[in-house]
Amino acid sequence: MNIREIFKKGKKKKHFAMPHDDARLTEDLLNCEKCNHVMKKADFTEVFGVCDRCGHHHKMHAQDRLAITLDEGSFVELDAALDSANPLEFPGYLEKVKVDQQKTGLTEAIVTGKGRIGGEQVVVAVMDAHFRMGSMGSVVGEKITRAVETATELGVPFIIFTASGGARMQEGVLSLMQMAKTSVALKRHADKGLLFISVMTHPTTGGVSASFASVGDINLAEPQALIGFAGRRVIEQTVREKLPDDFQTAEFLLEHGQLDAIIERKNMRQTLSTFVKLHTKGAAHHG
Repeated sequence: MNIREIFKKGKKKKHFAMPHDDARLTEDLLNCEKCNHVMKKADFTEVFGVCDRCGHHHKMHAQDRLAITLDEGSFVELDAALDSANPLEFPGYLEKVKVDQQKTGLTEAIVTGKGRIGGEQVVVAVMDAHFRMGSMGSVVGEKITRAVETATELGVPFIIFTASGGARMQEGVLSLMQMAKTSVALKRHADKGLLFISVMTHPTTGGVSASFASVGDINLAEPQALIGFAGRRVIEQTVREKLPDDFQTAEFLLEHGQLDAIIERKNMRQTLSTFVKLHTKGAAHHG
């Protein structure tokens, strides 16, 4: 069964990410967020949310990312009930979280779980930029850490799809602590000789890009994804020079050695399956 067939089977529960409401022309037509090319909504879905003119990869909901990545029926969610608190008593924070919970059907900005790719078991985490801009608070960090620890216990690869505006400001230093916590869990995973694949999608920024997103054994990205720490204007003001037009794009980072490859969304599942099988068979051979 190919990826397209898997994706079609999920149509009854589809939450596929469309461009924002301002980009919609009618119920059946929409235009690309980047180039304004008009597409039929059905065609947009058929190509996994990629513009057929400029190739822009629109944001995906976590549910859809899982549907086109994992073997059908193999996903078992982990820690679904973990919910945000308001440790700093930030005004209106929990109300905003509840709005996003209702809008996305998620409890937080990440979904984690066990599943299979090409028949091989993996643990996967998918960040969702539709929930608080994919920002990393205590629950996001805890879910990633627990997912990595599960992968370590099972002796299987860990894969994460990142999409984030960075650390969550409403949780202050507790958000920043997640950078260290997740990185320690990944170090223990690596010490066991286990594979970690990081897939950076648009956008991957701030504390997320500066920690777990960038330390994969294999670092991949989708085309044209925005990847970086601080914003362009802040960096230009700091270094006092004009940055290249393609600065902080996946293509720029590949050229400068931070990425191993840029993979189109339609090819991502097969690419991940190949890497996982090579690692699994290699580990079995050496074992």
